[in-house]
Amino acid sequence: MDGFHLTFFTEQSRRHAGRPVGDWLVRLAQDMGLRGATLVAASEGFGADRRLHSAHFFELADQPQAVWITVNADECERLFERLRAEGVRLFYVKVPVEFGTIGDEAGG
Repeated sequence: MDGFHLTFFTEQSRRHAGRPVGDWLVRLAQDMGLRGATLVAASEGFGADRRLHSAHFFELADQPQAVWITVNADECERLFERLRAEGVRLFYVKVPVEFGTIGDEAGG
């Protein structure tokens, strides 16, 4: 199947609708019936503000995070419409991909 691999970038301290943005985005993908979403915590990074963000023992709130979601074209449009309606501001990368599943459900 053809579609897009989306990566959204945020940090632990950013919140939307009372939740950390990364957690909120994973739950949104689940509520929308998307195939899956993965929240990845990074140890260090910097954004457009050129400020270094990192996960320190005493300050995990600044920890960079990424959310990966792979969707078809229709799902992508629905997701972006929802993000616009929610008014959440996120930097993202959208890459065209081919995706699918191999093997049986039993893991064989």
